[in-house]
Amino acid sequence: MGAIKAVNDEQFQAEVLEADKPVLVDFWAEWCGPCKKVAPVLEELATEIDSIEIRKLDTDANPEVTRKYGVMSVPTMILFKDGQPAQQLIGAQPKAAIRKFLGQ
Repeated sequence: MGAIKAVNDEQFQAEVLEADKPVLVDFWAEWCGPCKKVAPVLEELATEIDSIEIRKLDTDANPEVTRKYGVMSVPTMILFKDGQPAQQLIGAQPKAAIRKFLGQ
């Protein structure tokens, strides 16, 4: 199993919004080629950065959260701080760009 835990609509409140530290949520889909390219990058970052949790949410299987946060394309990464969406990054990005987005 990878370093990133998958969450669903039912777990989102506890795993993301009530988390003790910032959480980066990777909104992805099984059919998405760019999502597959960014997944190993996020796995690496999850093992390198302790100050931020990383979670993934399958947009096809979890339409409620996907709609609530206005995710229209994948991959989309949203950084949640104190239970609120703080920043959004759309599209597959290289590791350096994601690190910069996370302030790392």
